[in-house]
Amino acid sequence: MVPDDVALLKRIVSNPKVLGGKPIVRDTRLPVSLILNFVANGMTVEEICKEYPQLEDEDIRAALVFAEKVTEGEGVLDENVADFVKPLVL
Repeated sequence: MVPDDVALLKRIVSNPKVLGGKPIVRDTRLPVSLILNFVANGMTVEEICKEYPQLEDEDIRAALVFAEKVTEGEGVLDENVADFVKPLVL
């Protein structure tokens, strides 16, 4: 895994108490799937960040890297998440 990917993936967390454990951007309730939908429908990073000012460009990149790792069958694990947050192992 590329070192930059590891840093980006730390922005994606899963907490069973938030949206049923769906992968979300840390410190938000925005699921990765929503960001992927925006990108798939032609929104730019700038448009997404304007609509959701709590997001940063790196959050959008993190969602895309997460999707790439999942579709490639690679495990995604964030060892730095708090105990109450379920690590993302897919």
